[in-house]
Amino acid sequence: MITDVRRRSRTILEGPDRAPARAYLKGIGFDDEALARPIVGIANTWTETMPCNFHLRRLAERVKDGVRAAGATPMEYNTIAVSDGITMGTEGMKASLVSREVIADSIELVARGHLFDAVVALSGCDKTLPGCVMALARLDVPSLMLYGGSIAPGRFQGREVTIQDVFEGVGAHAAETMSDAELAELEDNASPGAGACGGQFTANTMATAFEVLGISPMGSGMVPAEDGRKGQVAEDCGRLVVEMLERDLRPSAVITRGSLENAIASVAASGGSTNAVLHLIALAREAEVPLSIDDFDRVSSATPLLADLKPGGRFVATDLYRAGGVRLIAKRLLDAGILHAEEMTVTGRTIGEEAASAEEREGQEVVRPLERPLKATGGLAVLRGNLAPEGCVVKVAGHERLDHRGPARVFESEEDAFAAVKARSIVEGDVVVIRNEGPAGGPGMREMLGVTAALVGEGLGESVALLTDGRFSGATRGLMAGHVAPEAFRGGPIAGVRDGDTIVFDITGRELRVELSDDELRARVDAYSPPPASYRSGVLAKYSRHVSSAAEGAVTS
Repeated sequence: MITDVRRRSRTILEGPDRAPARAYLKGIGFDDEALARPIVGIANTWTETMPCNFHLRRLAERVKDGVRAAGATPMEYNTIAVSDGITMGTEGMKASLVSREVIADSIELVARGHLFDAVVALSGCDKTLPGCVMALARLDVPSLMLYGGSIAPGRFQGREVTIQDVFEGVGAHAAETMSDAELAELEDNASPGAGACGGQFTANTMATAFEVLGISPMGSGMVPAEDGRKGQVAEDCGRLVVEMLERDLRPSAVITRGSLENAIASVAASGGSTNAVLHLIALAREAEVPLSIDDFDRVSSATPLLADLKPGGRFVATDLYRAGGVRLIAKRLLDAGILHAEEMTVTGRTIGEEAASAEEREGQEVVRPLERPLKATGGLAVLRGNLAPEGCVVKVAGHERLDHRGPARVFESEEDAFAAVKARSIVEGDVVVIRNEGPAGGPGMREMLGVTAALVGEGLGESVALLTDGRFSGATRGLMAGHVAPEAFRGGPIAGVRDGDTIVFDITGRELRVELSDDELRARVDAYSPPPASYRSGVLAKYSRHVSSAAEGAVTS
């Protein structure tokens, strides 16, 4: 317990010389009693540009109710959010990963500027989750992250659907296996309200990871966005952060090497998004905890794939919630001896204690028993080789192919690749190579869901492979290698690949290679000139100059 829960806010609000600061705040409704309490910043990523974060303004009010009930004063502030799904396949998608840094920077700046005693950060869409937690790690004041929750599935032709089905419907429409009317009906019904994408895509992957890591209260994230219980979860988080303040429980006690490995294991066990590699490495950098891309392969290799979740499986996040939630996944990891059970969480209980209290719904099929996993090893693999000396990431959940050998079809941008897919010029056996989409070269490391989903929609998902120095959506499925590093823009070997070169994926051997001699590949890379920079000024140009390799989390420094 600490003796002065106002040791930060007291500096800015107490004493005769702080009368001007109090005057400003009294003019907008804060009285002497409110200003004499600890001040809790409510960092909100609310926006009206997407369903993922659309409901967070309402949820923030309930968080503030909890803060007030616990004897503190909340002050809400906002930051940005960029929708991956809406911007997908356009120039706008280049802003998505960049937004993670802006979110972290802006949450940090307001909290430092106003000397908040504690912080609750509300997240929704993909980059808002790691952006929020990166800021909390930097600030290291008592704080937690609350995820707004998943959208409910839509219904189309008698079955449940998600936004993944719409992206794949575009490919089916191009292949003339889905009519205009069917695509329109699917579009009208796939996204039926507020909340983040329903599968174990990036948002739900990171929500799972952050509950198991311990920075989000166990049981908070998987309550669906429009479930009536979500408001009570938010209010409980408001009360909890004040308890954390009284105990001086800070992120540095929660974000450790062990808890990061727990988070990785939860991603592997749930078949989660490859974007977790970028985000957890970035968080580790902020927390000054050593973590490398190879740690993901090591942990995933020792972790069974247990959750039968989309995009590779049958179920969505609302099904996981009813089955027993993230706590059930943590319980499986505990029983398997994989979980570092002693790691602390924001609730004040260890992750082992949280996992032990799991309640599994009788007859549920979402999370497999340990003796009957979907696969013996987890959903992520890290490959190296002459095309990816710094590594690349493959999701191996949901498909059985562990190797592929085929001719390269090389494209200098996502748009060029999508045009080829739409024109049906990609054929069975091809390896689609998309370069100049990395952190610096994009800039912004766009996701390739438009391309990958269209390939699946055309019926090529099991017969082609794809590699890129860009990213994949959590909704991507098929044999796809992302985060190929170094990227083409910075002289990576992917720059030397030409149409017709033979590319080999060897998942078992953890290798991605092109069948060229070292001398030939080096000569080609030396002769390659990437396209001119798309942005010469503004935030994207600044990001391109300062961003690190994907293998280092694509962080700015």
